[in-house]
Amino acid sequence: MFYIHCPYCAERRSEEEFHCMGQAHIQRPKNPEAASDREWGDYLFFRDNPRGLHQEMWVHAAGCRKFFNVARNTVSYEILETYRIGEQTSVTVGTAAHGREGKVDQAHEVQGVRA
Repeated sequence: MFYIHCPYCAERRSEEEFHCMGQAHIQRPKNPEAASDREWGDYLFFRDNPRGLHQEMWVHAAGCRKFFNVARNTVSYEILETYRIGEQTSVTVGTAAHGREGKVDQAHEVQGVRA
């Protein structure tokens, strides 16, 4: 079990209260009426599956029920940061590869706190 910091509740809660909703920051086609079938297919079905840093959307289902984003390392499961919808992560590939200062426990106890 690990804990996730909800940026809206400002509480660190058990992972069981949250659900991952997939990749974050997916851009909807700017002009949906003019989008081709391929563009809609890419938008609806194709997601990145990187090894390392990945931004995901989560929901605090058993708490405030708000959606937020998580910057997570897919190799170590380390949550590097949580942040509100509409904000951008401060974590980059370089910081994710080398870790961040202030980690509590790399495997299970890291809380995402936006600087």
